[in-house]
Parts: sequence; structure tokens; C-alpha cells
Amino acid sequence: MTTTFRKQEGFEGQRLIVLPKKVISHFLAIDKLTRSLYVTDIGYYPKAQFHYLERKKGVDQCILIYCVEGKGWIEINKKKHDINPSGLITIAANAPHRYGANENDPWSIYWIHFKGEAANAFVDHMQKQSKKGQAHLTFNQNRIKLFEEIYANLEKGYSGDNLRYANMVFSHFLSSFLYEEKFNYFENKKDEDMVDRAITLMQKKLHTNIGLNELAAFSKFSIAHFSALFRKKTGHAPIQYFNHLKIQKACQYLLFTDMNVRHIASQLGIDDPYYFSRMFTRLMGVSPQHYRKRNS
Repeated sequence: MTTTFRKQEGFEGQRLIVLPKKVISHFLAIDKLTRSLYVTDIGYYPKAQFHYLERKKGVDQCILIYCVEGKGWIEINKKKHDINPSGLITIAANAPHRYGANENDPWSIYWIHFKGEAANAFVDHMQKQSKKGQAHLTFNQNRIKLFEEIYANLEKGYSGDNLRYANMVFSHFLSSFLYEEKFNYFENKKDEDMVDRAITLMQKKLHTNIGLNELAAFSKFSIAHFSALFRKKTGHAPIQYFNHLKIQKACQYLLFTDMNVRHIASQLGIDDPYYFSRMFTRLMGVSPQHYRKRNS
């Protein structure tokens, strides 16, 4: 492998961890919980002026470069792309490449080298989704927190627990790129939709016998329209879903309190403890008493 560096002395504030080869070969590559996807090198280069690197034969790891500020460029298999803020580039193992920072506005990048049984599959998926080899992402501080968590745990050393945890977080970190819309869902969700608001109301009123009329009125839809929308999204009728939430809460009472079945039923707005027991048994497959005994 031929690797050319143009910047040797590093960058102010840079961070870098290269895992020892023995840690990789004797643990990460063979452990059942890490061998599918694991970090070999990780780093952060802020305002990396004059940064340049060329690997004419590539490397045997996949590479992820995430630019958060400034600009740069990359050439993979002789195809060149400009990199802008919130740009992500992935490089397959053994692909010839070179890249560098923009001279006037040098990039700040988070980067990771990784291997494993699923590594190439991740790169393939990202490259299919991206345009011109680069994905453009919405900045999300939670993604950076995941990177920091990986880095901080690898800094603590290479115990089995540290390595497993860091690489499980790494899988989540990768999923934030591959499934960005899902990762940003709660971040971007300004207003809950009608069904979500109805479920929130149910959760607040578990101690009552809220009815379908009240739920439909709350949603400002007719009963028929509200029920159809609710079933389409959840797969359940509204009151059936409400009862599921009640039983979910009942399970918590059975496990974490000494309340008897009559008291639990009362806490959930159900006057008849026998009706409650039948509903619980129907949904959970065992009676409340057996559920408590089995899980105590």
C-alpha cells in the first residue's frame, strides 16, 4: 500500500485513536458481538489546513468522513467530488482514493475506519442512497454525541466491555447516516399528528374510562373517521389500544408495587376487578396473580 501525506505535524485540537492490531485480530474480528462491524481507527481534525492524503491502492478498511465545517474534496477511483458542510463520504475497502482540505476554507471532519462482516454492506447502501458519491445531511448534535461516546469509551482502554459497548454505539452512529429521517424524527417533529395526540391523551387518562366519543371530539373528527385513521396507523381500534396501555401500566403495578388486583383495577379506572382480570388474562396469556408470581 502506498500512502502519501502532505500534512505531517497534525492539526491544533486534533484527536486520534488507532486500535492495536492484536486487539483487532484477537478480539474485535472474532467476538460474536463485534465481528460484524467494528472501529479500527477514529479521529477528529478541526480546521485541517493543508490536509491531504493519497492511497493509490486503498486500505483494507472502509472509511467514513463526515464534514461539519469548511470544505474539502475527495477523489475515489479517479472520480472527484467537492465536500461541503454536512457532507458525508464513504469509501469501500481497497478503493484507490485521495482527499484534501480546501485551501481557503479547510474542513473540520469526523472520520472512522471500520471493518467487519457488514462493513461493505453499509458502504454499498450509503453509496446507493447518495448523489455523486456524497450524502448531504441535516446537522444533528445527537450524532456528534454518539461519536464522542465511541471515542470516550475507546480512550478508557480495550477491555471486552469497553470494546463491545463502543462498537454497539458505532452501529447506532452508522444508522444515523443510513436512516437519517428516522434518526431526526423526534428532532424535527414540531407537532404530533392527531393519532399521536390521542395516544398522549390516553396515557394521561389511564385512571379514567375515556370513551370513543371523547377521543373523537378531542381529535375534531367524526367517530368513524377518527377510528379509521387510528386503526390505519396503529393496527388497533382506539379503545382496544387504550386497554393495551392500561394493561401495560397494570404490569408495572404488579411488578413494582404490593397493590392487590382490586386496587390496581381501581387505579386504572376499572370498577370490576373480575372484568379487569379477564382483560389482563386475554392480553397477557396469564392471570395477574400468575404474572406477578412468574416475574417476581
